[in-house]
Amino acid sequence: MAQHEGLGPAGEEQEHRTTTVEQGRFCAARCTCGWRGPARRARSLARADAQGHAPHA
Repeated sequence: MAQHEGLGPAGEEQEHRTTTVEQGRFCAARCTCGWRGPARRARSLARADAQGHAPHA
């Protein structure tokens, strides 16, 4: 699982927007910061990965 710092070009914090992406029989979570979750067979697990990555407000 790849992870990214979540910092913009000038070092400021950027907003995290997560989504899930279909990859054949698998689904993976991705974020605008560059983070990617592992490929999962269950969409619910990919959604849980995305929720776990996004900072809680």
